[in-house]
Amino acid sequence: MTALLQVPDRPVRLNAVLDAPLSRWLWLVKWILIVPHFVVLFFLWIAFIVVSVIAFFAILFTERYPRPLFDFNLGVLRWSWRVAYYSYSALGTDRYPPFSLGEEPGYPTRLDITYPEHLSRGLVLVKWWLLAIPQYIVIGFFLGGVHLGWWTGGLVGVLTVIAAVIMAFTEKYPRDLFALILGLDRWCLRVVAYAALMTDAYPPFRLDMGATEPIGREEA
Repeated sequence: MTALLQVPDRPVRLNAVLDAPLSRWLWLVKWILIVPHFVVLFFLWIAFIVVSVIAFFAILFTERYPRPLFDFNLGVLRWSWRVAYYSYSALGTDRYPPFSLGEEPGYPTRLDITYPEHLSRGLVLVKWWLLAIPQYIVIGFFLGGVHLGWWTGGLVGVLTVIAAVIMAFTEKYPRDLFALILGLDRWCLRVVAYAALMTDAYPPFRLDMGATEPIGREEA
């Protein structure tokens, strides 16, 4: 018998609104426009790694992720995702991303991670490398990487370029393609949050497509 069950609360939630209309050709120069963000994010991600190491020891000894450190790393992820959404991980908006670690509720996409009141000391030793290896393999296919000195684009990048070409000729972003791209991005961000020690909830091997987090799914 099949019943509609509520999906357990997701510690990592990604929601987005596809802006319309979108420029047919702006995507060709967005790589230049986001350079200032890349400069700032380079230093923010160095800080992110340092904060994650400090959080590792804090969790190991206290079973808690210090809230100020958690909020900072969440801010870095939010900033990074807004830039990714504007550029070549989605091309879902032409609104320039703000230089901000905050929530920015007026921007057309939002990333939220529930603050964990308690984290496992045992898991913190293994989840970011050993337990996450299967997930790294999957998102490596989604995101691509460097092989033998050459950059190989992942599925997200390929699909986003396809969406851009379609927009250039039709002025429309295919909704089904957008839903698929957001599903892949959602999977990747869940893995990042898990590997960054921000949750003990193992990322599901499930592609939740769509602009918003699904509130239910069919299970046997």
